[in-house]
Amino acid sequence: MPHINPIGIALLAAGLGLAAVLGLLGRRWASGRSARIAWWSGLLELPHGYLHTVHAVVDREREAARMHALAAGGFLAALIFSLPLHLGYWPRLLAAGMLLSVLVSLAGIAMAIRRRSGGHVPRLKPSRNVVLPYLLLGLLLVLAAGAILQLLGAGMVAFGVLAIPAGIVLLLLLQSAHGGALRHAVAGAVHLVVHPRPRRVRGEPDAALPPLDLDTEPLGVGTMKDFAWNRLVGFDACVQCGRCEAVCPAYAAGQPLNPKALIGSLSLAVSEPDRPAAEVVTPEALWACTTCRACVYECPMLIEHVDAIVSIRRHQVMEQGVLPAHAADTLASLRETDTQSSRALVSRLDWAADLDLPVLAEGGSCDTLLWLGEHAFDLRHQRTLRSLVRLLRRAEVDFAVLGAGELDCGDIARRLGDEITFADLARRNIANLALRKFRRIVTADPHAFNVLKNEYPAFGGQYEILHHSQLLAELIGRGSLSPDAALGERVTYHDPCYLGRYNGETQASRDVLAALGVELVEMERSGLRSSCCGGGGGAPLAAIPGRRQIAENRMDHARATGAPTLIAGCPQCTQMFEGVPGDRLLVMDLAELVDRATGGTS
Repeated sequence: MPHINPIGIALLAAGLGLAAVLGLLGRRWASGRSARIAWWSGLLELPHGYLHTVHAVVDREREAARMHALAAGGFLAALIFSLPLHLGYWPRLLAAGMLLSVLVSLAGIAMAIRRRSGGHVPRLKPSRNVVLPYLLLGLLLVLAAGAILQLLGAGMVAFGVLAIPAGIVLLLLLQSAHGGALRHAVAGAVHLVVHPRPRRVRGEPDAALPPLDLDTEPLGVGTMKDFAWNRLVGFDACVQCGRCEAVCPAYAAGQPLNPKALIGSLSLAVSEPDRPAAEVVTPEALWACTTCRACVYECPMLIEHVDAIVSIRRHQVMEQGVLPAHAADTLASLRETDTQSSRALVSRLDWAADLDLPVLAEGGSCDTLLWLGEHAFDLRHQRTLRSLVRLLRRAEVDFAVLGAGELDCGDIARRLGDEITFADLARRNIANLALRKFRRIVTADPHAFNVLKNEYPAFGGQYEILHHSQLLAELIGRGSLSPDAALGERVTYHDPCYLGRYNGETQASRDVLAALGVELVEMERSGLRSSCCGGGGGAPLAAIPGRRQIAENRMDHARATGAPTLIAGCPQCTQMFEGVPGDRLLVMDLAELVDRATGGTS
């Protein structure tokens, strides 16, 4: 005779509790702005998002991966073994499987408690007040007691013991709606379904800032209810694991930005929809962010920290007129002169007076358009550009520049939150480009590369964009550039954030270095996990004080390799590294090294 299964009762209670939680959380999130959600595709992609994308992030920390596999896998297996017990078949065998699964899960829980003690992984600082491991521990002990009683033949008593989790699960789920330990689990699953960047749930890179409708009011995020509702879900999905904190360059430099605390504060403030966001995020934290997206890349819940920061910046700049003094001067220069430094557009080519650069006029055509960027006004980057021009001519590339027709690309305006100025610059640059014919654009600036490639399309500008490392790899690969001899030098390479994390390009520069015959010594943090130089997002303009400069920390990483030369692929990185006080490595752009190796003098 089949018995009534208390586990079934527990699952029913859990289902009712989950529905109640979703209702309560839904009311909490409903205070946010509306958002366009592809519900069916989000639901269909949830398994892949959780089992593949999320766990791919978790797996970057092997200890955490083992912990989650044991704790979650064992717990789910214990529940699966418990379900058929009511049928009355193989009760001891099923109980044995359930007990073994509980023991596996307990091993994972022990690892979790050890990690959250703070002493096992010094680099990670999980919040100590998270009680989920202890709550799960209690539930597992109840399951273990039921399994043991079943093995001893006390079937009905075992079922009675197993009925206890029904009340526990229900209470935990209901408590989770009010900030409890399981809220992140519920919010995390919903977050993957309604993620503001669905491509990221599919494991694809997506870092372009979303366009802002300038006809909406208010512009950006002034109060918590100005966030789209699915952004609020993301804040509640935070597990406070500390991975973002461990990789934040501003936090490491002692600046007042902690991305874990930032998201935690935003999550707490979701219940106060009329609360000004600028009260939740301090001005110092808001402007310290370099927008490097290291926090985003390391977040196992795929939370978008940088989007939140830029959204608040947009309101502060466009609605309140509040921003750091140096940033205000830069934005004023952009509006008045189309350059950050108030330089005349015609002076962008002053450094190349002896190079007789071809300027692409209206109606003209070329194969490759060289986008010089704002750093063409900088003496240091002019050396890089001279090397790049020599390489293009050495490889017989049909190229030209825009000259006075090239405006600032708008990256700095957009990252600072001035969407109005960015949109104006983007539209006028696109209009200028439409008057000329070319096959592709190449630039030595990853920030311009990212804007032109990923953010201009929303304004109608669709182009083939190459970073100069990609072009150099192509030219060397087809034999248009050939090193005279293997350099045989030891170098280390710094991956720019806007080339690596933003666009997934880490290989081209390494292919070039390999072709030059150098010995590449990688830094501990390299590739997509590279540490920021501190130059992005307008952070240098804010000049938020800390214990030291962000670039000093990165130079320490480079020194640790023992290589005498640091190769960069970004003018802002080069500028930041050469500004490090005291002893430092020789800093060279990739183009300068290739120029020297293929017949140049740099």
